[in-house]
Amino acid sequence: MIGNLIIISSPSGGGKGTLIREVLRTTPDITFSVSYTTREMRAGEKDGREYFFVDVERFKDLIAAGEFLEYAEVHGNYYGTSRSQVNDLTSSGKDVLLEVDVQGAKNLLASVPDAVSIFVLPPSFPTLETRLRLRATESSGDLQVRLRNSFSEILEYDKFRFAVVNDDLETAVEEMRTIIRSERHRTNRQNTAFKAILDSFDAAKHRFEKEPN
Repeated sequence: MIGNLIIISSPSGGGKGTLIREVLRTTPDITFSVSYTTREMRAGEKDGREYFFVDVERFKDLIAAGEFLEYAEVHGNYYGTSRSQVNDLTSSGKDVLLEVDVQGAKNLLASVPDAVSIFVLPPSFPTLETRLRLRATESSGDLQVRLRNSFSEILEYDKFRFAVVNDDLETAVEEMRTIIRSERHRTNRQNTAFKAILDSFDAAKHRFEKEPN
């Protein structure tokens, strides 16, 4: 069975990264697609783990080569989703989580409309601002850009199939896991798995038709 592509998005500071780490840790048969970015690596990050960090020239080469399923410029930096990586992972039967900004998510949903999309909302703007300030990963100017962008980004929640409020971490993680599990059980995704069951009923039907009443 082909795995689901699961798009997770939120304004910066919504907590999607923390949720994704917990979902990956506690959910079987799921993995994470590492995106490309031209932004600077933050303290504690590792190339190939959080992102593939490349310069603008390399990023544009990848665009020209058709490597990206989607890409966008956000907060002054480029971000892109690897087409080959996503295809390889979903073909192996694993669900693939994508952490994507709001603009990138909209681009992905346009090209992959059957993807599972989850929008993560903070419980309030003050909570979002506090989270961004406490993580201390942006300059003052970058922080203001992200805060200003959040006013329009938060309004995009209704473009997604599901939404989760990230107030209590444990509750939000369980809600996200419930969404992922339920999507795996959609009938149109289980035709192959159900074939043996249906074949057994078909064989029984023919046997009953041959037997006298």
